Amino acid sequence: MPTISRKKPKITWLQIVIHVLGWLPLAWILYKYIAGRLSVNPIQDIEQRLGLIAVYFLIASLACTPLNTLFGWREPLNRRRALGLYCFMYASLHVLTFTGLDYGFNLHLILGIVLKKPYAIAGLATFILLLPLAVTSSRWWMKTLGRKWTNLHHLVYLAGVVDILHYAWSKKGNLFTLSGDILQPLLWGLLLLLLLALRLPPVRRWASSLRHKSASVP
Repeated sequence: MPTISRKKPKITWLQIVIHVLGWLPLAWILYKYIAGRLSVNPIQDIEQRLGLIAVYFLIASLACTPLNTLFGWREPLNRRRALGLYCFMYASLHVLTFTGLDYGFNLHLILGIVLKKPYAIAGLATFILLLPLAVTSSRWWMKTLGRKWTNLHHLVYLAGVVDILHYAWSKKGNLFTLSGDILQPLLWGLLLLLLLALRLPPVRRWASSLRHKSASVP
């Protein structure tokens, strides 16, 4: 009986880069903590670094489809899951640092902050939105849920918007009034809006047509 040979999936340079970048920030934070090179408030420093890295990975995951639309580069589509899981990993560490290291898992204190501070409400909302996406990220869930899986994972768009608000409010800025320390959150927010706009069907078709026209020019 002939044996069926199965080719091992090819490991690409982008895959390697994503996994290296996935663990490198955590290793760097641990190194700075052990070496005593964090700020005078190391717990807050760690918390903010972890949250910011989660933003980076969330934006990177949302950039995969636009990269394919604009440049016809298909491989990022295969890396969305990894980027999304790294985002969730850093978001989880961010939440654990806040609830555990900062407030000692004191539910009374944590609820007091969450119910009063807009940044904490937005942060909790972002984590709740990301949680089902991480749980259902496997192919098994994709096949089991069918079309519902796609609808469920559209929550990532809302998570991105709420996360940018959380980022701005945590820096004591206000994106609605453009006041306070909002430069970085504003820039990331504008990038997020651009990536979301590129997903709109009319914009996506226009961008694809431009790519095909440029490719056909001798």
